[in-house]
Amino acid sequence: MDIAIKKHLEYLLCVRILSVRAISGGDISKAYLLETETERFFCKVNHEKEALTMFQTERKGLEAIAQTKTIATPKVCMCEPLEKGAFLLMEYIPQKQPTPEEMGQLGHQLAALHQLADTTQFGWEQDNFIGSLPQSNKKHTDWYCFYAYERLLPQLHMASDQNKLDPKEIPSEEQLLKILESFFSEVRPSLLHGDLWSGNYLISEAGTPYLIDPAAYYGHSEVDVAMTRLFGGFSESFYRAYATHFPITTGEKERTDIYQLYYLLVHLNLFGSSYYGSVHAILKKYF
Repeated sequence: MDIAIKKHLEYLLCVRILSVRAISGGDISKAYLLETETERFFCKVNHEKEALTMFQTERKGLEAIAQTKTIATPKVCMCEPLEKGAFLLMEYIPQKQPTPEEMGQLGHQLAALHQLADTTQFGWEQDNFIGSLPQSNKKHTDWYCFYAYERLLPQLHMASDQNKLDPKEIPSEEQLLKILESFFSEVRPSLLHGDLWSGNYLISEAGTPYLIDPAAYYGHSEVDVAMTRLFGGFSESFYRAYATHFPITTGEKERTDIYQLYYLLVHLNLFGSSYYGSVHAILKKYF
């Protein structure tokens, strides 16, 4: 961490920072553990021009999840601009390897989050980010329209513009809407984490599940579960616990593929051609 940023944080916190240590937890931003005489903080620093907006929307997502009182998130202490970029300061949550029982608790608590809905529309009050890419959250009454216009089409067009997909591989808007409508019926909005891979939850030393790094919005509960299955999956105790609240229904395998398509497109656009094969296979299978 830059000395000037450390001094700025000391000024804002009105306390001396005794140590700063770079830690994992920031794929897009740099992450640090800050220690004072009495507290420890987790700090993310990003020097890109969108950093403040990115951290502000992350903060809103964390606070929205916390307000449901279903599952814990780290408390956000402050989110401020820097001369170049911004920082996000949160409480530091010491973590440990989860037990099967704690993963079951994560499954129960995620289901409790998904069972709460105080809206009839899909989307969010503002746009946010998926990784470092913009994520549009314009509200829709119909889930299949939201998923087409605010999720798949922006990523498909981005991939085409960057020559990562051939335009011929991309379904037409009409075709996309028709197919999605056939797969998605009677979906009700749930508050989603939005980017729930294994790096975006933790189990505290006390055994409490926490969600971190959300890309929150109101969508279909199966989206979060589909993402958990994408890169290795969570433990079986997690899925068993979740299924006691949301049993598997007909067509879930196909819906999972289509929901994973969004995240695979994001990875294709962010990280390149190693994700092309997976994207191509789903497009060819369903569209």
